[in-house]
Amino acid sequence: MNFDLEENHQMIKEMVTEFAKNEVEPGAMMRDETCTFPLEILRKLGELGLMGILVPEEFGGSGMDVMSFAIAVEAIGRYDGSTALSVQAHNGLTCGHILTAGSQALKTKYLPELATGQKLGAWCLTEPGSGSDASGMKTTAVKKGDRWVINGSKNFITHGTYGDVYVIMANTDPARGNKGITAFVAEKGWKGLHIGKKENKLGMRASDTTSLSFENLEVPEENMLGELHMGFVDTMKILDRGRAVIASLALGIGRGALEEAVKYAKERNAFGKSIADFQAIQWMIADSFTELQAAKVLVARACYLHDQKKFAKRESSQAKLYASEASKRACHRAVQIHGGYGYVNEYPVERYWRDSKLCEIGEGTSEIQRELIFAQTVKQYGYGSQP
Repeated sequence: MNFDLEENHQMIKEMVTEFAKNEVEPGAMMRDETCTFPLEILRKLGELGLMGILVPEEFGGSGMDVMSFAIAVEAIGRYDGSTALSVQAHNGLTCGHILTAGSQALKTKYLPELATGQKLGAWCLTEPGSGSDASGMKTTAVKKGDRWVINGSKNFITHGTYGDVYVIMANTDPARGNKGITAFVAEKGWKGLHIGKKENKLGMRASDTTSLSFENLEVPEENMLGELHMGFVDTMKILDRGRAVIASLALGIGRGALEEAVKYAKERNAFGKSIADFQAIQWMIADSFTELQAAKVLVARACYLHDQKKFAKRESSQAKLYASEASKRACHRAVQIHGGYGYVNEYPVERYWRDSKLCEIGEGTSEIQRELIFAQTVKQYGYGSQP
């Protein structure tokens, strides 16, 4: 086995890391404090081809693979989780859904401007009463002539305020449960699409997260995304791949916390010597490094399978579960190593600690990942009932 990055992946890592150091890191603390959305940074990332990583060149994208996507998100997440989250959600969810299920006409219409960062995408799945149980959504879409009329609400929507293109999941046949959900593409400014409250969050504070409501929102028939009633099936495919990249976001945050902890431990003196000389500190750093390296292998495995167009539901869930929890532990240790300074925003580790929590929640909680891993494991060994 070769664990080294291929040349093209190494080039992406170096390019994005240099950009993140120069453009993302300097204002990260200010954006976190003021909840300022990094719109100009995302525009620049679009110029680099990083807002259309998976989009084929024929639609204005970079045509890269999932591994490249994960590498880029990790490199940005090392310095600012909020910006990395925007890159992940825009590419993996909105662009990803249109790529997976969209007609040629929809791809041609929407992907070029999304891929270059001229427009941002918002993926609308979660509702006030349906988070982990996404199939329990109440938003409905009813066919009237050559249009679908959507009513309902969504919350915790990334880019809800700044989005230009919205992928909306709605119930088109409530009697069919999750087999009656369909996806649609709508645009900012359409009558009946209302932007609601912007959330004041614990972490990822520079990432735009809002609620949305739909009041007789009319969507043209041709803007149905994929087949009728197949929206939930497509959504699960999108989330499988997305979880591998959310895991890479967790890796970036965890790596940032670890690197800052090592730097501080070498500089800070106590009892006449560097605190890096104390075994308690050494063990915390060793544990964080080992866990993040293990998580990195899981992420690479999941990305590899996706790039090979192979089934990777369990592998993606394993990567997200372990990477998000390893990141949380690395951030916790980093705060502890910084002592009192870790509890104030003079150092970035307290931000990393807050940002890391979302990785255990977004795109499926840790509990949901364990359920998915269990289901696939039971299926593999051929006994017991399927949940």
